[in-house]
Amino acid sequence: MTDQMNRNAPPRPPQQIKKLTGPIGSGGTAGASSSQQKDGWSPQPLTRLEDTGLNALNVADLVLKVLYLGGVLAGYEIAEIVKLPFTGVLETIVDFLKREKYIEVRGSGGIGESSYQYIISAKGAEKAREASERSQYAGPAPVTLEQYIESLKAQNRERLTVHESELKQVLNHLVISEEMLGRVGPAINSGRSIFLYGPPGNGKTTIAEVVGRLILGDDMWIPYAIDVDGQVIRVFDDVNHVVSDKGAVKQATGLMADPRWIRIQRPMIMVGGELTLAGLDLVYDDTNKFYEAPFQVKANGGMFLIDDFGRQQVRPRDLLNRWIVPLEKGVDFLTLHTGRKIEIPFFVLIVFSTNLDPRELVDEAFLRRIRHKIEVTDPSYEDFREIFKRMCDIKKVRYDEQALAYLLKEWYINHDRPLRSVHPRDILNQLIDIASYLNQPPALTRELLDRAAASYFVKL
Repeated sequence: MTDQMNRNAPPRPPQQIKKLTGPIGSGGTAGASSSQQKDGWSPQPLTRLEDTGLNALNVADLVLKVLYLGGVLAGYEIAEIVKLPFTGVLETIVDFLKREKYIEVRGSGGIGESSYQYIISAKGAEKAREASERSQYAGPAPVTLEQYIESLKAQNRERLTVHESELKQVLNHLVISEEMLGRVGPAINSGRSIFLYGPPGNGKTTIAEVVGRLILGDDMWIPYAIDVDGQVIRVFDDVNHVVSDKGAVKQATGLMADPRWIRIQRPMIMVGGELTLAGLDLVYDDTNKFYEAPFQVKANGGMFLIDDFGRQQVRPRDLLNRWIVPLEKGVDFLTLHTGRKIEIPFFVLIVFSTNLDPRELVDEAFLRRIRHKIEVTDPSYEDFREIFKRMCDIKKVRYDEQALAYLLKEWYINHDRPLRSVHPRDILNQLIDIASYLNQPPALTRELLDRAAASYFVKL
């Protein structure tokens, strides 16, 4: 089928951040003309079944499964479930199913065929059961793999460049040294992979999230699902994706955009110790007989943060080797349970974050492929003081310079304890809890500071 998808280019990056020429997660060009870049990409309306690119029999099976599970449904209700317009698209399928005696009209709730009430026949129920043996997927109609790939190329963000003054403004709510800013800025401008390492509690995850919000910018469109030779891969899920509040798009013709696509905020997906190698390939559900897209596909067009790297239930080197081809080539290869491999663009800013020694996790060959390695170190005493002051303001606790000096001497210097950026927040939370128990206002008294520190720190 001819692909009718509009090939406009990606939305503009945030103001005051200038464009370079290559896309995030890739060393190439954006893959769209200047006129396309100006208007942005959105899915085109569907006016006939051929516009979907799908096999008509597969769509008919999908409608039968929806009716088999849903009972009596109006035409517009079926259209809402499978995300296809009734007029011009589903009505063709419904007419076919009626002629073949797979469905029957039970009644009408209004004017037009979309208001007719449909019910599956005994013959149709048998056909639906046969279809369910192949796949029990009964949700939004998928887009074709070709349509999905073209949408990714059209929406792939151009690399952004941020300058020192701009980065300081964005990160002014965090206490970060000039040296750290000097490392984070070039990493953002590279638009490639980043390796954050250092002791726990110093803000590696926070820095990654801020970087993600800074570079991701505008919304994008993703499909609910993808069709590959009749196999369904589900892409959208409401756990990893945040639906945009801008909603659907109405074209100049007055028609709505293809409802098989949903507008989301550019994804920023974070995984931790639960990540496995299996989770980085297509996950086939043996019971329901369709696939769930892996994390990096759900993160396409955005950022994929692997937190607590090295604590997964898989060897770090095996996990890192999985990323060599996507990082170098900008493409990822996924395998269907039939053995067929499919190629998906890899437009992902991938960030590794660990508090373990990098020398124990990776070898020189892989570190060479990670362009930016950033050590997030312990704060200085001056930085710690500034963090403590800010947290006091946030927690509504009156700051006291002498109280902080006491805390540092008694609980850090005397114990040779390293400073951590997260300590001020946590200690103040402990202090507030204790003050509440004692039915007294929270204050930086020596008694409350000692009790808070004693309940927070553990001798290891």
